[in-house]
Amino acid sequence: MREPLFSTRITKLFNIEHPILCGGLMWLADANYTAAAVNAGGMGFLTAKTFPDPIQFKDELEKALSLTSGKPIGVNLYQSMRAEENEVLEGHLKIALDKGVRFFETAGLPPTTLLPKLKEAGSIVLHKVSTVRHALSAATKLDIDAVTIVGAECGGHPGLELVSSLIHSVLGPEQIDIPVVIGGGIGHGRQLAAVLGMGADGVLIGTRVLVAEEVWSHAEVKKQIVNSGAADSTLVMSSFRNTSRVINNEFARAVQSLELDGIEDFDQYWPYVKGANAFDAYKSGDWNKALLSMGQSAVFADSVQPMEQIYDTLIDEAAAALERLHGLRTSKTG
Repeated sequence: MREPLFSTRITKLFNIEHPILCGGLMWLADANYTAAAVNAGGMGFLTAKTFPDPIQFKDELEKALSLTSGKPIGVNLYQSMRAEENEVLEGHLKIALDKGVRFFETAGLPPTTLLPKLKEAGSIVLHKVSTVRHALSAATKLDIDAVTIVGAECGGHPGLELVSSLIHSVLGPEQIDIPVVIGGGIGHGRQLAAVLGMGADGVLIGTRVLVAEEVWSHAEVKKQIVNSGAADSTLVMSSFRNTSRVINNEFARAVQSLELDGIEDFDQYWPYVKGANAFDAYKSGDWNKALLSMGQSAVFADSVQPMEQIYDTLIDEAAAALERLHGLRTSKTG
């Protein structure tokens, strides 16, 4: 593991070596993934909804804590607009708190119903949004400790406004007092150095670590990501105000065709968009048969590597960027 290069409010908040967070990835953010991020010097968030069965969720938490030798881990609590999909979260939150978890990533709806229990237990809460406007609202109205803003480049849900992470990196820290994390298109250490230079306190990576050895998805899925460039993702479901950036594949193009035809009947989309498709594709390797989240930073995911090697590379690249900046300074600036 590389020695710490940066000290930010995020490294202090989570007591980690590097300001690099691995967010909750549906189906993929399990104990191995979460522990790998922690052991590499960052913070990983195990996705609660990946394990709807309470016993399985408890076992996965115990496994993650075992793999980190007791070092703290994080848990992702995503709240859907469909209330019935959130029912599992109350019980899972209690399990996580009982296991000593105190780092949480919330996303989707504002975590107003979860915050009282989270804060009563002394938890650190990082809430994820897709606009500076929503980040500012969350920072001022919610009892959260940090906020993540994801840009248009991100895999999964980049929101409706589709503003670049480069813009968020300046506007977010300018307007928001609590620590700001930037996600979306982040996959190179030069970006890490740049984002911190623009005022942010850390980065969130997802697509870049889809090719980590510790991620359980099929080798054919990882191969597709390795072979993808910056332009090989596409946007779907904008017509339902639920924009997703995914691999440009057979199912994505089928959904886009329905949208172009103006089809409003969601039942016609369901065979392509149901979440179980992604699990099946990750398991089988048939990456054409699901909407698989992938951001533009796939261009940096050029080989399958251990998580620690990915982190080491990011830190080395960031260090090189700092050296370049130092070399560009004129003698008048000292």
